[in-house]
Amino acid sequence: MNFYQYIELGWDHIADPDAYDHILFIVAMCAMYKPKDWKKLLILVTAFTIGHCLTLALSALNVFRLDASLVEFLIPVTIVITAIGNVLPKKEYENKGWFSWNYVLVLFFGLIHGMGFSNYFRMLIGKKGDIIMPLFGFNIGVEIGQIIIVGVFLILSYICLNVLNFKFQNWKTFISGTAFGVAMILIKDSDFI
Repeated sequence: MNFYQYIELGWDHIADPDAYDHILFIVAMCAMYKPKDWKKLLILVTAFTIGHCLTLALSALNVFRLDASLVEFLIPVTIVITAIGNVLPKKEYENKGWFSWNYVLVLFFGLIHGMGFSNYFRMLIGKKGDIIMPLFGFNIGVEIGQIIIVGVFLILSYICLNVLNFKFQNWKTFISGTAFGVAMILIKDSDFI
C-alpha cells in the first residue's frame, strides 16, 4: 500500500457509519464551543489525534493492548464524561490563556479511542517492520475526517445560534444530552457489562 491509500483508509474509517461512536465524541466535544472558537476546536481535535496515534503506535509495536470489550465500554464512557462536563458550571479560571485541562483530557480520551482503531490498524500493517508511513498516513486521514465533522458541526451550530437564534446554553445542553443518551445505550449494549 502507498501513503495515499493509508490516508484514504483513515478517512474511510472515520466516515464509516459503524464508527459513529467516534463521531459522537467529536460532536460532544464541539458542543461546548461557539463557532468563533474554531481554533480551539482544531487544537482539541489535534490533541485527540495525537492521543490515538500514540495508542496505535504502541499497539502496533505490541507494547500495549486492552481487551476489546473493555475498550468498547470505555469509548462511550468518554462521551458520557464529555457530555456531563459540557453542562457543568465552568469556573472562572478555566480556559484562560493558551493552556486548558481540556487538552489533557481530550488527549487522554484519544488514547482510549485509539484502542478502538488498534485491531483494525494492526490488521492493515500486517507484519511490516516500518509503521511510520502507515501510521502517519492513517492518522492524516482520520484527522481530515475529524476536521470535516467539526466543520459541519460549526456550520450547523452557526445556523442554530445566529439564524434560528437558539440560546447557546440550550444548544449545548441539547447536543450534550443527545450524546449522553446515545452513549448510555452503547454502554448498556457493550459486552463488558
